[in-house]
Amino acid sequence: MKRVRVVTLNLWGEQPPLERRMRGIIEGLRALDPDLIGLQEVRQIPGTLPNQAETIARALGMDFHFEAATPWGGGDEGLALLSRHPIRARMRRDLPHAVPEERRIIVGITVDTPAGALSAFTTHLTYRLADGQKREDQIVAGEALVAETASELPKLWMGDFNAVPDADEIRWLKGLRSIGGRRVFYQDAFALAHPDQAGWTWARANPHTGRLGWLQPDRRIDYIFVTPERRDGRGIVRDCRIVLDVPDETGCHPSDHFGLLAEIQIAADPPAGAQS
Repeated sequence: MKRVRVVTLNLWGEQPPLERRMRGIIEGLRALDPDLIGLQEVRQIPGTLPNQAETIARALGMDFHFEAATPWGGGDEGLALLSRHPIRARMRRDLPHAVPEERRIIVGITVDTPAGALSAFTTHLTYRLADGQKREDQIVAGEALVAETASELPKLWMGDFNAVPDADEIRWLKGLRSIGGRRVFYQDAFALAHPDQAGWTWARANPHTGRLGWLQPDRRIDYIFVTPERRDGRGIVRDCRIVLDVPDETGCHPSDHFGLLAEIQIAADPPAGAQS
């Protein structure tokens, strides 16, 4: 196993038409055949709505880890990670600026792959356009969990960051500014694969976004970040593209967000001169 296929998607919870959307999500993910999936806006309502991450994981034959973040509609909204490989460790950390009706978290797992232990994380930052400072605090707190997690292989951090690529909080992750005298560096998979494309994942072309029409449309706010490429080839972003962006025969999109898929090299290249 030399690469992993990773997908991130904001599920849009239980918004209608739910049955049709869930069918499209499951069928779309099955066709993409990912090794890891990060999900945001995952809902569960006792007696009404089974945990959406568990439903998807069962349909795809994957292991999963779900953490509730905020009470919602008589149940919970949270984050989940699904894995084709066995999960050996599970992590969660609360992020700053929590209030009873809105808590933000980061969730992580470490999985056993044929190439070694790999750690992946997902998060969903506060969404209001004027909340840049809150997102900055949240992204710094989330990065601390990613940084302190031991992993033999490159680490992956995906999710709905609710910030455009030139926002200060995203620029910090990409090594373009300092916060508190500290800098970090993560690869922005889509930007590496398509440096000249806008890559909108929250787009007016998706009719579902009209329900939140007061939010600025046509923005790239969903990401897959990867720790730096290593000399032996581990961490190279081999591909990244928008997925789950095509409506079904009735015109229904799977979610109000488009998804992202990335292929990341996790196994070392053979030494120069050696047979591959």
